[in-house]
Amino acid sequence: MKAPLTNLCVLKKSRLEPKAGDIFVFKVEQYPKKYFFGRVIAVDTTIGNIKEFGVILIYLYNVSSQSKEDIPPLKTSELLVPPIGSNKQPWLKGYFEVVQSGDILKEDILPQHCFRDFRGWFFDEYGKRLTSPVEPVGTYGLSGIGSIDDEISKALGLPLKDGS
Repeated sequence: MKAPLTNLCVLKKSRLEPKAGDIFVFKVEQYPKKYFFGRVIAVDTTIGNIKEFGVILIYLYNVSSQSKEDIPPLKTSELLVPPIGSNKQPWLKGYFEVVQSGDILKEDILPQHCFRDFRGWFFDEYGKRLTSPVEPVGTYGLSGIGSIDDEISKALGLPLKDGS
């Protein structure tokens, strides 16, 4: 299967399992001198009602650095996009590179995660139905690298890669 065209750059492929607390970098080809940052929040979620394996809950931040070792403060108030449920593919294919591992503090996590499904219903990261939306609202489903790239591209005002 051919990899999707993306605005994201391949950094370093890894077979290591993402762990809660991992901080990772990603690069966008239109910003070659910037590393953007993300964090693994949980690895056991059921976003999209997927129960066979843990869906990885990640945050992507609207902060960057010229060095992947120079990690800026990662605040929930500075998310680039709403929280995302992913699989291991961004790490396996090298789009996300772990640069630091550690514990997650209470202030590193939104008080409530909220995802909207195709019916317009709202759920938390473990499938519990919510009575109303809680911002920021993500998509209740598993996001592959193509849809993650689309979300990043839209947030940065970049044209989407259409695969043609």
